Amino acid sequence: MRDLLDFLACGLVEEPDAVHVEEIEEIEGEVILELEVAEDDLGRVIGRGGRVANALRTVIKAAATLAEKRAMVEILD
Repeated sequence: MRDLLDFLACGLVEEPDAVHVEEIEEIEGEVILELEVAEDDLGRVIGRGGRVANALRTVIKAAATLAEKRAMVEILD
């Protein structure tokens, strides 16, 4: 899931070298993915009204379901 989020985020931003995804494993099997991008690319990752961010969360949630896990995406600013 980490690689999938990294791939999707790199396709959205102008500075793909600044994309950093950290995977944090929670106790109950839930995975938190923290997405960090360059300050200028933050708007591209969030999108108007949060549409892009919601789409990213939906795709990651679907991938997590296939892996029989729970995942959550947090976008850091």
